[in-house]
Amino acid sequence: MTGATLITANGAVEADLRVRDGVVREIGPALTPLEDELVLQLEGQWVGPGFVDLHTHLREPGGESSETIASGARAGIVGGYTALVAMPNTEPALDTVALVSFVLAEGARTPISIAVAGSITQNREGQQLAPMAEMAQLGVRVFTDDGSGVQNAGVMRRALSYAKPLGVRLAQHCEDDSLVGSGVVNEGPLAESLGLSGRSTLAEEIMVQRDIDLLRSTGGSLHFLHLSTARSIELVKNAKAEGLDVTCEVTPHHLTLDESACATYDPLFKVHPPLRSSLDVFALREALGRGHIDAVATDHAPHAPESKDRAFDEAPAGLLGLETAASLTYEALGQSSCDPVLFYSVLSRGPARVAQLRANDNPVGLSAQGGALQVGEAANLTAFDPSVQWRVDASALQSRASNTPYADRVMIGRVSTVISKGVLVLREGVLQ
Repeated sequence: MTGATLITANGAVEADLRVRDGVVREIGPALTPLEDELVLQLEGQWVGPGFVDLHTHLREPGGESSETIASGARAGIVGGYTALVAMPNTEPALDTVALVSFVLAEGARTPISIAVAGSITQNREGQQLAPMAEMAQLGVRVFTDDGSGVQNAGVMRRALSYAKPLGVRLAQHCEDDSLVGSGVVNEGPLAESLGLSGRSTLAEEIMVQRDIDLLRSTGGSLHFLHLSTARSIELVKNAKAEGLDVTCEVTPHHLTLDESACATYDPLFKVHPPLRSSLDVFALREALGRGHIDAVATDHAPHAPESKDRAFDEAPAGLLGLETAASLTYEALGQSSCDPVLFYSVLSRGPARVAQLRANDNPVGLSAQGGALQVGEAANLTAFDPSVQWRVDASALQSRASNTPYADRVMIGRVSTVISKGVLVLREGVLQ
C-alpha cells in the first residue's frame, strides 16, 4: 500500500506498508516494490486496523431468509469489517456449546473473523443462567440477551458474579420492560401527535443505573449496548471515572437520525431503543468526539421484506448497518474535521478491546484485530477514502435484506480496500 495515511499506535503517519504471507512486513517511506508485487495506490486515503463490529445480527440459525453468516460476512467486508461479533438472538438462541460451535464453524468458512456472543440466560428468557463457562472454553468472551435486557436484578447480579472469574464481559440491552410496554417510538410530543405508543428514555436510563450499581457490588466487566440518550452516556462516563470496568457503544443510526424520521410512519425507521430527540443525537455526537464512547456498533438487523412491509407498530424493529456504518461515523465525527485516529479507535481498536479480539487476549486464535499497525502483526487492514461521494443503492447491498433507511442518501467517505487474514478481499469497493 502506498500513498496513504497510516493510523498507527503512535498516531497518523505518512508511509508505505508492505504485506507478505499474511503479515505486515515493512512500514516506511517510499518502499521499493518487489518483483511481481501488487501495489495498491491509495493516495489521500486512510489505512488502519480492520473494523470490528460488536453487534451484528447474522440470523443463522433460524432466520436465513433475512441473512446468513456468509451473506453477513460479505456485507461486513464491503463495510470495512474484518471481524464481526454475532449476536445470540437467533432461533434457537446461542445458549449451548453445540450452537456456538456451529456458528464458529460457519464463520471460519468466511474470509473474515466471526466471533460469537453467547446468551446470558437459557433461551434468552431471563431466568436460568446459560452455561457460560462451557461456552467460554470455546472462546466466547461476550455474553448478552440482546433483544431484551435481563429484567430481573437478582439474575443479572448472579450473572455478573459468575462471569467475573471467567474473565468474560456481559453486555446489556438496557430497556426496562415495565416502562417500555408496547411502545414503538420515543416517548414524547411527537409520539402523541402520531398516535403511536412511546418508549421512555427512563426505560433505558434506569437499567443503566441499576447495572452500574450491580457491577459496583460484584466487580467484573460490563458493556452497554446501543445507548441512545444523553443521560445514559453521562452515567457511563461517571462509572468509568469511578474506576468501574464499564464500556458502551452507540449505533450509526442513533448518531445520524432523530425521532422526526418516524413522522412518515415508515417502519424502516423503527428500532429498539427508538430514535431519540435531536438533543440526544447532539449529546451522543459530542460524547463520541470527546472519546467517551468506546465503540460505534452497527446493530445490523436484517429483516425479510415481507416482515418490514407492515404498519409501523406491527413491523419488527431493526435496520441494516454494516455497509453504511463507516460513512455515518465519519459524518458524526464532523467529516472534514474528523480525526482519523479517533475514527479507527471507535470502529476498530475500541470494539476489539471490548470483545477481547486483540492478539494478546484472543483465546481462540482469531486473526488479531484492532492492532497497532506494526511490523510482524497479522494483516487485517481497512482503507477508507474520506473524499469519495456515493449514493446508497438498497438493491446493491450484499445483505440478503434491504431494510436500510438510508436508501438514495448521498454519503461522503467510503471504504475502498480491505485485507483480512492477510488476503485482499475488497479492492476499489469490489469484492475479490
